[in-house]
Amino acid sequence: MARKTGLMHARCENCGAPMDLVPHRDYFTCRYCGSFAFPERSEDGVMVLGGDGDVPCPLCHETMTTASVADVRVLHCVTCRGVLTRQKAFSKIVTFMRARATGEPDAVQPVERKELERKVACPICGRPMDTHPYYGPGNVVIDNCPGCEIVWLDYGELAAIRNAPGRDRGRATEPDYSFIDDLVGG
Repeated sequence: MARKTGLMHARCENCGAPMDLVPHRDYFTCRYCGSFAFPERSEDGVMVLGGDGDVPCPLCHETMTTASVADVRVLHCVTCRGVLTRQKAFSKIVTFMRARATGEPDAVQPVERKELERKVACPICGRPMDTHPYYGPGNVVIDNCPGCEIVWLDYGELAAIRNAPGRDRGRATEPDYSFIDDLVGG
């Protein structure tokens, strides 16, 4: 019996047994009764998978949990809903999300200059992260730690990047589109 359910699934809704994350997939299955659970994605495209990541959130200091964005594993704070990802993975996430974007793009918004003044400590090494405008689509301010090669995104920033105007939006609907070509620069 397949069910569409909420965000985190520790127990099967059918029999109450613990559910297992299917390896390399973004859904759960019950080894006892065979039920499935499919977590929903947030507005930012985040699908919470559960399991502590042993890394504190750089904003609210709660322990982050494992999640998925564009089929890439990330850490996610369920309190402030921010996302922590590796720099290389961030590029893949942006490419994938923009290629699959649908609907009209959002109007371009100016960068919120006050956000450039904030100080965020890297949750891995503790050093101050670099806070700067993201120089791709979306006009958002991101934080990154060059030493740890990670990027912190506040809630709403992934959606702003996905929904910004640009020729790369919605390319996945083109008949000759290949995500592999995007990744390798073809």
